[in-house]
Amino acid sequence: MSRRLETVLLVDDEADIRRIGELTLRAVGKLKVTLAASGEAAIEAVRRERPDVVLLDVMMPGLDGPATLARLRALDEGKELPVIFVTAKIQAAEVARYRALGATGVVAKPFDPIALPARIREILDEADRAPR
Repeated sequence: MSRRLETVLLVDDEADIRRIGELTLRAVGKLKVTLAASGEAAIEAVRRERPDVVLLDVMMPGLDGPATLARLRALDEGKELPVIFVTAKIQAAEVARYRALGATGVVAKPFDPIALPARIREILDEADRAPR
């Protein structure tokens, strides 16, 4: 059984990334999209919107992706929330570190906008099949 995927929170400090991600997630993925430009805004959006998944940029000024993830995990709304890091740093050691921090998966940046919704579903399906 695959989990519900209707709403996505896209967190990135770059406006172009947010715009491209939003367009493709809505048009191709048929998803409701909430945007946040910072880790702080992401935490508020998770509390308010209760998204099904968070796409979280790793490198942001202020509260970066790993720090934002740690803060999300401390919230009742964020304990089990799938968080997928979006980053250019996708070497095996980096990916292993992100997973150790609690990330559900990693999407390479720059990402293929058209393939993004399918990649999110693929990561969530892999997480559902993984032994607990």
